[in-house]
This record gives sequence, structure tokens and C-alpha cells, in this order.
Amino acid sequence: MEPPKGFWASLWSFLCFLPYFIGLFILGHIKGVLFCPMICLIMTIGNSAIILGLWAAHCIWTYYCVVRSKQLGSLLKFVACICVLPVLLIIWPVVGIVVSIVGGAAYGFLSPIFATFEAVVEGKENKVFHCFTDGTWTTILNTFDIVTDVRDVCFDSYFSAMDDLRQEGPPNGNYYEIRLLYLPGAVIAAVLGIIVDMPVVSFVAICKGPYMLFKGWSRLIHDLIGREGPFLETICVPFAGLAILLWPLAVVGAVLASVLVSILLGAYAGVVAYQEYSFLSGLRYIVAALSIYDEYSNDILDMREGSCFPRPQYRKNEKLSRTTSDTNSPPRTKPQRVPSRTFSLKDNIAELKPLELLDGLFKECHHVGEALVSQGLITREDIEEAGSGKRCKVICIGLPAYCLLLALLRSAKANAKGLLISDDTELTTSNRPKEKFFEWFLNPLLILKEQIKAKNLTVSEEDYFCKLVLLYGDSKRVKNSTIGPAPDSDLKLGELDGLARRIQGITKYITRFPTYKRRFDDLVRSLSDELADKHEASSIIRSKSAFARIISMKSFKGRRTNGSGQESEHVVDLEISA
Repeated sequence: MEPPKGFWASLWSFLCFLPYFIGLFILGHIKGVLFCPMICLIMTIGNSAIILGLWAAHCIWTYYCVVRSKQLGSLLKFVACICVLPVLLIIWPVVGIVVSIVGGAAYGFLSPIFATFEAVVEGKENKVFHCFTDGTWTTILNTFDIVTDVRDVCFDSYFSAMDDLRQEGPPNGNYYEIRLLYLPGAVIAAVLGIIVDMPVVSFVAICKGPYMLFKGWSRLIHDLIGREGPFLETICVPFAGLAILLWPLAVVGAVLASVLVSILLGAYAGVVAYQEYSFLSGLRYIVAALSIYDEYSNDILDMREGSCFPRPQYRKNEKLSRTTSDTNSPPRTKPQRVPSRTFSLKDNIAELKPLELLDGLFKECHHVGEALVSQGLITREDIEEAGSGKRCKVICIGLPAYCLLLALLRSAKANAKGLLISDDTELTTSNRPKEKFFEWFLNPLLILKEQIKAKNLTVSEEDYFCKLVLLYGDSKRVKNSTIGPAPDSDLKLGELDGLARRIQGITKYITRFPTYKRRFDDLVRSLSDELADKHEASSIIRSKSAFARIISMKSFKGRRTNGSGQESEHVVDLEISA
């Protein structure tokens, strides 16, 4: 629905919608009050039972994996077992239960409210019916899904991560160890960082608070008059108007958050001093942290680029992104942001939610999995193993890794800057979701894409590479000649083997996403249905073929020769039992 043009038309539309908004607002709050206790109870009881039920196993297995880990040194293991692990294991159930209570109450109250307003959007039929029903049963089902995801994280994801800690060797042959010689300097640097950075950052935040207040008010009022931004849709106007009234609270919260973050920002000087084996590097970071915060806040508030604070280099092997000459150079002119109502998935991929990207991966896995089932690369044994609760490497890791490899090959051939998820969607470091989880695997995938591009693989090598990634968990099937001829060069074979292991390692991290296990179970069920349909179809074809052979034999036996030597056909009655 196009918004009305002009101030008076917008005002009249808002006044006409106001009674509906009040009614929906009251109805949503009634549903929220009714369902909040039930949702909070379900989430609290479910998550608490999982956390407390597995707490003893988590304690024992955590200590066992840390002690047996090949990545940690003896002194680090001792300090972790005595000082770190007890604190974490005691805090974990407390934090988990408190978050379940608060999150359950908030979700149970807010979800029906938002669902009530979403029920009146265009394209829905029986809007009155949906106003009363939306956000009720769906909220309950989503709550059980949340509890299921918590169970999967506490059971599958946790034990998978701890197994990697216990089984994998040290990176680059060097295990992690505490260097006692550099601990005193690191502690002193951390204390000095807090003493210096906390008051300075707090002062900068307080000074920029009034600018943030008036800048936000100016932007919101401009959007209100022009029906842009949060005021674009009529249904959002009351909420956006409430944002204008509550904007001072948001500014106060931002200032307080800056004060709290300044503590961690200053304490990180100890980490820098310890990592760089230099107390002087920690002191440099204390000064550079002020510039980092100042530049970041200027970008958020759309102020002049750069900072008045110096930014010395505190890493030995890291080049500064901005030098002193950059600071003294004239600021670059920022492009004006012109609001537009046109929608493009490629342009708005930053708007995508992380779960939507995960849904896209599973849709690709379902589509590719059906094709692999038809080709026989994914067998009944694979699906039955995955469906029985066992961690089938071919389906659980190999199939999503295979889909990621197809995206990497597609991106490399198209000379794409990022990762081509589909024909009209490209995911890059600049438009990816802001969650840290995506940065952990997106950057390595982009590096892998460039490495694959540099290999100049032939068609046969690509086919071998893809099937190697799919079947890497099954050594017998990898050695089988059915996956295609291996490259003649031992060097190329070793390179493909290393790339396959890296892709599967990245995929293993993706499988630990909270909602992955539940969605993976749905994928296994759909592949099982596909295999059952394929088996049923093949059975019908075999039955028809056998039936045709019987008819042919019976017809041949039914032929007789008359007195003139010519053949005459007699009708043969066939009784076929089911």
C-alpha cells in the first residue's frame, strides 16, 4: 500500500487509523497478559530441566576434555581447572535459568502483540479472525521449538565442540600455554587501561549525548513529515511516534553502555600486552583505544570522519587502516542517502535475518539431496543412520558442505566479489548479517573461493572434488572408483584433499547453530520420504515389467495353429492375485 502524499493526507490517514490501532493495541496486550505466564512457565521449566539435568555431565566432560586436550599446555590446564572452569560451571545454570525466565516472559508478552498487528497487513484474508488467533497457538509452538533448540545446543553442539577440543591437535604445532614472564606486565597494562580509558571514553560519550539526542529527533521528525523510514507504513506510525517520545531514554542507555564498554575496552590492553610480548604495546593500545571509540561513535552519529586522538600502532604485524596523514587529510564527502520504495534482494541482503540465510542453506540441501538420492550417492543406509539419531557424516556434514562447495564454485566462475547464494543474491563482508557467528565462517569461505579459483579445476576435477567433500566421512566410499577418476597429479590430489577438509571443518561450525539440529531433522525426514517414493516407484516399475512379461508369455502360449496352418488367438483369462 502506497503511503498518502502530503502532510494533511498523512495526518488524516493517521487519525482514521488511530481507533484501529488502539483496538489492536488493547487486544494484543490482552493476549499477551493471558499467554505470558504460560509461555514463561513452559520455557523456564523446559530449559531449567535441560540445563540442570545435563549439568553434572557437562562438569565431568568439560574437565575431562580440558585435561585430555592436546591444544592446551600443562600450566594453562591447571589454571583453567582451578580458577576458570569452576566459575563458569557455577554461573552457567544461574544465567541460563534467569535468561529463560526473563526471555520467556518477554516473548510470551510481546509475541502476541506483534502478531496481532501483523494480522491486518495486506494479503491476508479473514483479518478479524487472525487478529484474535494469531500469536496464540503459534507462540506456544515456537516456545517448544526454543526449548528444543536449547536441548540441541546443550547436547549436540556442546559435545561436538568439546570433542574437537579433546581430539584436535595444536594449531601450527604450538599448543596454548600461559607465559608467566609476561603476566605482570599484562595485568598492569589492563589496570592502566581501565584507569585511563574509562573516564575519557565516558567524557566523550557524555559530550556527544546532546548531539545524538537532537540528531535523532531531527531524523525522526523528518521521517514523520516525509513518511519515510519507520513512518513509511501507516501501521508503524504509532510505534515510530512512541520512538520520538522515548528517544531520550535511548540516548541515556547509549551513554551508559559506552561507560560499561569502556571498562572492557581499557582492560583489553592487558590482552594486547600479553599477545605481543610487549608492555609498550599495551600502553600504545590504551591511547589507540580512545581513537577507535571516537571514530566509531563519529560513524554512528554521521559526524566528521577521523578522530582528535592519536592512534599509534600497537600490533607488530598489523598495518593501520588509517595513518596520521589520513587524519589530517580532508574528509571524504559522504553520499546522500535517498530513500526508495523499490525492493531488491541483492541490495537489501543486509536486511536478511540470520535464520533466513540458514533456511536458504537447508532449501539448497533439500533440493541437492533429492538429486543425490536419485543418483544413489546418498543411500538408504545414510538416511537411516541420520534418522536413528546417529551423526551421519555424509548427510549431517557432507551434504551441507557439498552445497557450500557448489556456491563457492559458482562464485569463482562468476568472478563474484562475495558468495553467490543464488542467482540474484550475493553475500559479502559488507552486507552480511552483523552477528559475529557469520564472520567466523564467511571470511574463511571467501578465502577458499579465491583458492579454488586459482586452481583452475577441470570438469572432471570439479566432479571428483564435489563428491570427495560429500563422502569425506566414509573412507571406503571415497576410495571407491564410483566417485570419479582422481587427478593424475599427487600435488593436485593433496590440494583437493586439504580444501575438502577445510570446507567440512567450516560446515562443522555451522552445524552448531542453535536451530540447525531441528531443521536438520526435517531435512532427513524429507529425504527419507523422497527415498521411499523412489523405492515405491521402482517397485511399481518392476511390477509392471513382470506383469508385461507374464502377459507376453501367456499370449504366446495362447496361440494355436488351425487346420490351414494359420495362427489363431484364443482369449486367455488371467487371474492375478494381489
